[in-house]
Amino acid sequence: MSERISRRSFLRAVALGGGLGGWLGAVSAGSASAFPFDIDPLRPLMFSSPPIQPYRDRLPILPTTSGTSVDVQASSTLHQFHADLAPSPALAYSGADYLGATIEAHVDQPTMMAFRNAVTVHPFAVDFDTSLHGLSERDRTQVPTATHLHGGVNPPQFDGHPEQVFRPGEEYLHHLPNRQDAAGLWYHDHAMGVTRLNIYAGLVGLYLLRDDFDTGHADNPLGLPAGEFEVPLVLQEKMFTADGRQRIRSTPTVPQGSWEGGAVGDVGVVNGKVWPELDVARGLYRLRLVNAGSLSVWNLYFGNRMPFWVIGGDNGLLDAPVAVTRVRLSPAERADLLVDFGALEPGSTVELCNDEPPPFQAALIGERTMPRFCRFRVGTARGYSGAPPATLRGGPGQPELLPPIPRPQVFRDVTLSQPSDVRLPPSIMSLNNLRYSTEDIELPRQGTVEQWNIVNATNDPHPVHLHLANFRVLGRQVIETLRLAFAAPQPPLGIRWTPSADAFTISPLLPAEPWERGFKDTVLANANSVTRIVVRFPTAESLGFDPDAVFGHGAHDAHGHGPGGVPRSLQGYVWHCHILDHEDHEMMLRYRTVA
Repeated sequence: MSERISRRSFLRAVALGGGLGGWLGAVSAGSASAFPFDIDPLRPLMFSSPPIQPYRDRLPILPTTSGTSVDVQASSTLHQFHADLAPSPALAYSGADYLGATIEAHVDQPTMMAFRNAVTVHPFAVDFDTSLHGLSERDRTQVPTATHLHGGVNPPQFDGHPEQVFRPGEEYLHHLPNRQDAAGLWYHDHAMGVTRLNIYAGLVGLYLLRDDFDTGHADNPLGLPAGEFEVPLVLQEKMFTADGRQRIRSTPTVPQGSWEGGAVGDVGVVNGKVWPELDVARGLYRLRLVNAGSLSVWNLYFGNRMPFWVIGGDNGLLDAPVAVTRVRLSPAERADLLVDFGALEPGSTVELCNDEPPPFQAALIGERTMPRFCRFRVGTARGYSGAPPATLRGGPGQPELLPPIPRPQVFRDVTLSQPSDVRLPPSIMSLNNLRYSTEDIELPRQGTVEQWNIVNATNDPHPVHLHLANFRVLGRQVIETLRLAFAAPQPPLGIRWTPSADAFTISPLLPAEPWERGFKDTVLANANSVTRIVVRFPTAESLGFDPDAVFGHGAHDAHGHGPGGVPRSLQGYVWHCHILDHEDHEMMLRYRTVA
């Protein structure tokens, strides 16, 4: 909490000053020297990073590891995010000082991921909110972790269930079958109630699943850039303190140690560096992007508005490259891009930019668009000289075409809402108006094709992620949320609220964006809209394992919600919003696929 602006002072000033506008006017009239460096007098409800010069650092190329067995150890580290910032406490995987190595695996060749929790000090120990999901003071020092392969089709006991946590000194062997299409997946922490803190601190890594077509080698049958011309980019948003430390809080109005509805950032970080620069040859590059941010959706484009090609998304390649000038990514979504730097003059530069406005509630307190991520400087050397392939599937030496979207057998309405109550903070985030601990969960039947109508009754976008099951996006429709709320009033929190939005749509079905037309595991549900997806829930026979198996690990289930906090056996998977603060505060539910 800022020493200069307390929450009580803020609320009192708002009340006496005729609301927020009056208080802002009073602040603007005062001396700027009354504020610490990290409070902008024109945006007094937001922290700010110190001035940081862009493009002082080279873009780090993340190390790569492969093989049928890999070690993944979560450790406490120090990491320097920028040449002008002092090293910051952080977390990292497998010997790095931030993030983790990119793991390369092959389809149908299982990977044994040996995970160990070696965290000694958490960078955000004081930011743990011990009112969330049974967290306690113990968690600040005995930090819980859970490793999830995001987008992986894995047995439930190896999925990184948020209640299946591991303390410092504990180990676990994940058996990952890799029985799915080649794709750019990622692994990250998923521990109950502290996911936002563990990921922001650095527990993130990429997992590139290869096959005989997309081999990652220069002679790959698809004719895609490889080696130095294939560059993974882990995109994040951050705030920093004057001494270079990562800051998880974005507003002084939320006391330290209390949950915040969304930790936004004012600085772009790529592969662990603030606004870095990469030297590129004059030719075609393959960029593997993941939005590993906490909150923000980004509308990404190149500063000169040059076109590029989307060749894949969350769970694999499209049928053919799609020419675009922008790609919109919400937290957890991935994009597989081809970019031709050969069209630019030697010595020229081009920035990867963002112009997505901040979410509604963040904008209310002064959040601004974070405008850039990194810069590419074009050299004189010739790079990969091939052109984008005409097709990626269905031809000789290519995987099969994507199947048509199947016809749904079951239609299921689910909701995203922000219930309010007399408490501090006054709102939480909720799925179906339920808490995580509910037994009122979705029970789709294995082998069934379902259409999920995701009704977002809030003013902010929410990326929705399903564990285990991949899906296809049908499209979105705008809804009249107020009319829906009057027709079907939302009951008290804890009572299921899943009204159909069909009678309240005010737009035609807008089809999936070009970059969303393959298999997905995360979909952006726009504000005041219904997003329609089609998902086939796999059978035990097709998977080679029982997705409804009961599992559990005794003392490791430290966040179990049995009677009196007694650990219980676990079963099934979870689905949740991938805004990490929302996921940690009720916008996550369990689900099972039943035989």
